[in-house]
Amino acid sequence: MNLKDLIRTVPNFPKEGIMFRDITTLLKSPEGYKQTLDDLVNLSKNKGITKVIGIESRGFIFGGALAEKLGAGFVPVRKPGKLPAATVSESYILEYGTDSIEIHKDAIAPGDKILLHDDLLATGGTMEAACKLVEKLGAEIIQISFLIELSFINGREKLKNYEVHSLINYDSE
Repeated sequence: MNLKDLIRTVPNFPKEGIMFRDITTLLKSPEGYKQTLDDLVNLSKNKGITKVIGIESRGFIFGGALAEKLGAGFVPVRKPGKLPAATVSESYILEYGTDSIEIHKDAIAPGDKILLHDDLLATGGTMEAACKLVEKLGAEIIQISFLIELSFINGREKLKNYEVHSLINYDSE
C-alpha cells in the first residue's frame, strides 16, 4: 500500500497558497494506520529507546502507539500552559513572530534514549525546539521520525545533527 495515496491534499488551508496535507484520511483507514505504525516501529526498533516524545498535537497520534510497541514511556511536548507540573520551555521562530513548547522537568532524565515524533516536518522549528528541551534535560536523542516531510521547505537542515526519518515525502507544494 502506498501511504501517500491515503493523504488528502486540501488547497488554500489554513491560508491562500498552502496545500495542506491532511492525515485524517490515512487515520480512518485501518490498513493505512497499521502500516504507518509498523513502518515507524521498523525505523526505530532495536535502538534501546526508553522514551518516545510526541509533539502536540498530531505527534500524539502515533507517538503513544510507538512507545507501546517499542516498550518505552510516552512523553508529551505541549504548548505553553497545558502541562500541570513544573516545566522547561523553549521558544522558536514562526513566519510572523515566535512560539514556544514545554515539557515536564521530570519527564525525562540523563541516560534516557529518546525518539522524537511528529506528523509533519516543514520548517523544522518546532522539532528543533523539542531537541533543545531534550538536551537541556540531559537525555540522548537517538532518532527523530515524521509521517510526512515537505522537503522543498528544507526543514531537515535544522535537524542535520540527528538521525531523521520520514515515511512520506513531498518535494513540491
